[in-house]
Amino acid sequence: MASTTNPLVTSSQSGDDLNGKTSPVSVSNSDVERTICGIPVGNQATFERRVMRRIDLRVLPLLGILYSLALIDRSNLGVARIAGMGEDLELSIGSRYSLVSCVYFIPYILLELPSNMLLRTFGTRNLLSFCVIAWGAVQLAMAFVPNWQYLALCRVLLGAFEAGFFPALVFIITTWYRRHEVQKRLAGFYLISLLTGGFSAIVAYGFSHLAGKAGLAGWSWIFVIEGAVTIFFGCVAWAFLPGFPDNNTFLNSEETRFILERIEEDRGDSLPDTVTLWKAFEHLSDWKIWVYGLMFLCATIPAYAIGFFITVILSGMGWNLEFALLLSAPPYVFAALSVFVFAWLSDHFRSRAIFLAAQTILTLVGFAITGFVERPGWRYFGLFLGNAGSAGCVPGILAYSSNNIVSHSKRAVTTAIIISFGGLGGIIATTIFRQQDFPRYIPGISVTISCQALLLVLLGVLTLNFRYHNKTKRNTLQPAMGGRIDFLYTL
Repeated sequence: MASTTNPLVTSSQSGDDLNGKTSPVSVSNSDVERTICGIPVGNQATFERRVMRRIDLRVLPLLGILYSLALIDRSNLGVARIAGMGEDLELSIGSRYSLVSCVYFIPYILLELPSNMLLRTFGTRNLLSFCVIAWGAVQLAMAFVPNWQYLALCRVLLGAFEAGFFPALVFIITTWYRRHEVQKRLAGFYLISLLTGGFSAIVAYGFSHLAGKAGLAGWSWIFVIEGAVTIFFGCVAWAFLPGFPDNNTFLNSEETRFILERIEEDRGDSLPDTVTLWKAFEHLSDWKIWVYGLMFLCATIPAYAIGFFITVILSGMGWNLEFALLLSAPPYVFAALSVFVFAWLSDHFRSRAIFLAAQTILTLVGFAITGFVERPGWRYFGLFLGNAGSAGCVPGILAYSSNNIVSHSKRAVTTAIIISFGGLGGIIATTIFRQQDFPRYIPGISVTISCQALLLVLLGVLTLNFRYHNKTKRNTLQPAMGGRIDFLYTL
């Protein structure tokens, strides 16, 4: 993979290897007095920390909150169901509940790539804030559906409006940071959603106690309040969404140039290339994109399974509704801590595959304990491990893929394809955990464990391929002989 030529490049750089080392470069006397964006090299570290802290505060909290709302709005069906919606809309008949859960993912999968390709055309602020307000309105409308068919229709619209949101967030975040800064940032915005998602079931159940107010059922109040909150933050997003580095409005010109130069030095794609249909087809011919997608599918199956069914699984262990809701939160708190620790280690050691493998094994062990151990306490402990491992694999795979991509057009295509496979994982999760398998869900847990084994195999194939290409590039482009290693894969 070769880096692209860019006018911001002022000198030769060398790519990072898997240990974070760089090839030796000659230093001239002029380099000693060098300045970057008018900042003396001696003061660069202080300037860099200040600018990066400003970017972190502007980019991560808002995107984390918005993604939290997306997760809550797509997965609150379980609480609404046990709060009376299942009985009122007769969702227990046949496979109605699984169908209503599943139809969300059809437009979600189909519209992700077109949305990401049009992100710059419409503008991040315009497109994403519209999506947030639109799905908030759909969420609110779900409070008034008279039957399960209208509920299914609302879920289709919800999937359509949420489709481009997550890939756009990943696309935006990965353009702001160097390769070995990305996973901490992805984990940072993702753990906000984990924490809020962990307590959302409890909060939603509290909303359901408003039953009878304004003539609405308790489950209707869940959708009314959460939909209104989403619409409010959609308006906030229109004012404060950060956009891309090259067209941002919150940094001054000196700070913007500094950010673009450090990205250019890292991977050579600080400025965007034009996204065309021909380029999209060219990028889609890269087999590695599809391997990333399959890996993401395997990681999202356990994540969605826990998100949709944790209260049902806990109820099957013998706990009543209130205890099941309360016990659903601690595994998410543990997962948030685990996600950030693994992300910090991965960025610190500049290595992705080994930590992805560790978290995949954690998921596999956790689901094996939950599925095949008899004692409820141990089964509950398995949910901690399974949730932590699968939650960590989500930003881990996104970081692994984004580290090994050059060009904005390929980044747009790749993130959309990978996350659309996550939608397929959602479909699989909603169909393999069947009502007739309650309370142990052995078939669903067995499929989930098998997918973790497949993820390990795919990760091994991809990593060996990257290692081979890095070795070939080092052997054919020797810096001491005048060669230059522009880009090496992150392992």
